[in-house]
Amino acid sequence: MKTEILVQLFERDLKKLRDEIQQYPSDDSLWVRLPGTINTGGNLCQHLIGNLRTYVGLALGQVHYVRNRDAEFTERLFTQTELLVELDELLPIVVKSVESLSDAQLGAEYPRNVLDMFANQTTALVLTHLLTHLSYHLGQINYHRRWISTL
Repeated sequence: MKTEILVQLFERDLKKLRDEIQQYPSDDSLWVRLPGTINTGGNLCQHLIGNLRTYVGLALGQVHYVRNRDAEFTERLFTQTELLVELDELLPIVVKSVESLSDAQLGAEYPRNVLDMFANQTTALVLTHLLTHLSYHLGQINYHRRWISTL
């Protein structure tokens, strides 16, 4: 897999994530729990920021980050405006970190154990996983926002 493809897909989904967060009708609406769901749109966005800052920015781009994964799901760490700023900062971190990888680095073992079910965790495999993880939660955020916007 070429880095250009990964960059295009990360850019697409991170821009869409930003658009989703911006479309919430209010800051408070990001944090409303819907019946039958566990996570709010705000918590999922915080989680995606922490996930990508850790597994792309820190692990591959050496961009300092200290993650509190539990807080991503249990606390309201950011306002809507702050989430947008965080996403604006995250996009170039992800792009630079992925763009800088050579084909050899994509095929090499990823520096951390992320996927317990895979013995051979190449960087390309982990980045593909992170993209699908981003897309999965982006869909949940889209559903949450659409539901909240009808209330």
